Amino acid sequence: GKDRIIFATKEDHETPSSAELVADDPDDPYEEQGLILPNGDINWNCPCLGGMASGPCGEQFKSAFSCFHYSTEEIKGSDCVDQFRAMQECMQKYPDLYPQEDENEEKEKTSKDLEATPMEASAAKEETGSS
Repeated sequence: GKDRIIFATKEDHETPSSAELVADDPDDPYEEQGLILPNGDINWNCPCLGGMASGPCGEQFKSAFSCFHYSTEEIKGSDCVDQFRAMQECMQKYPDLYPQEDENEEKEKTSKDLEATPMEASAAKEETGSS
């Protein structure tokens, strides 16, 4: 997979590290710029995007997000429905990477919680009355 396990021995930890830290390049246009670069472009390397731009649906995400960002419609992004639909369809193909809450499950859970409350209350009354 994507991960690699490396085991370190006691001897590995006893020797000083030879890693060199490279100073940040102040001219790097992506370094700590945030989501929008000074020129108005989207910074696809921004950690704030949580890797969405580089996953299996990265192109669909970029398309939908770009459309929304540059949208000039009265209701911003209303012209981007097709791009967001394509992104959603892609994400549904990868449920492990893009977990989605099922609205029906949420409704069922809520209604079961509401049903349980009156039953618990009536059970408590019966216990009190039987003593």
